Amino acid sequence: MTQIDPETDALVGDWLTLREAAKALNVSPNRIKQLVREHRLAGAVRDGELSIPAAFVTDGEIVKGLPGTLTVLADCGFAPEESLRWMFTSDESLPGSPIDALRANRGTEVRRRAQAMLL
Repeated sequence: MTQIDPETDALVGDWLTLREAAKALNVSPNRIKQLVREHRLAGAVRDGELSIPAAFVTDGEIVKGLPGTLTVLADCGFAPEESLRWMFTSDESLPGSPIDALRANRGTEVRRRAQAMLL
């Protein structure tokens, strides 16, 4: 993984370090790395350490619909950093960002937009 660019870093806002993410999800740091490899989570290197957007975790769980959305984005050829940018960029048609919509339990709308990029 490469260092996150400042624009994407600012777009995401709050991050969890590998250890913080592991604690928030009650799993090992190695499990977080595996979830990133499997596209169930997306992360980036910040300050030399793998970090996960804090918005991807709620109440000790991965946000519902996030793994499926990240898989669709990977299938569309998105690199992890591009997926992060897409997830946190405002979309007038949702409204809000895709991660906001997922957190509001509107995952179907988000995945439709992601799948449309496959066509």
